[in-house]
Amino acid sequence: MAMRVALRCFSANFSPRLPHLSRAAQGSATRLLWRSDASRTLSTASPLSAALKFTDKHEWVRVEGGIGTVGISSFAQEALGDVVYCGLPEVGQKLEQMEEFGALESVKAASELYSPLTGEVTEINTELADNPGLVNKSCYEEGWLIKMTIENPGELDGLMDEAAYEKFVKSLE
Repeated sequence: MAMRVALRCFSANFSPRLPHLSRAAQGSATRLLWRSDASRTLSTASPLSAALKFTDKHEWVRVEGGIGTVGISSFAQEALGDVVYCGLPEVGQKLEQMEEFGALESVKAASELYSPLTGEVTEINTELADNPGLVNKSCYEEGWLIKMTIENPGELDGLMDEAAYEKFVKSLE
């Protein structure tokens, strides 16, 4: 609900009128947009989020080349508010699935972080020490928390895909 209100406020700040283009510019834009050899697809999910798996504790993981990148969901970062501190584990720490590995603190609350998979921490996002707000600004990209090896790839099957996670979040409201 809060997201819908924010989007309405955001879109209300923009004029529905587009700038006037000359006929030559309109023709160029039309040719670029409607090239016959260009493929056109419609999707509601971004390619980035299509590969994400989620836990019921609101962490996500994206696995590439045997390494899992872990962060918190947009729902979680919105619920927390402005993140002011990120407590992350040491590189080399071994984690069991759903084991607590750190915490986020915000102006409103603190929240523990749980490992979505079993593995070893190979990297932490050091940018978060100086700029913890990256978790709010870009939770699926620059605001990632840790990277880890994946000891048991079968654990991924027990996590939710984006559609299942969205349904889970709606059940919480």
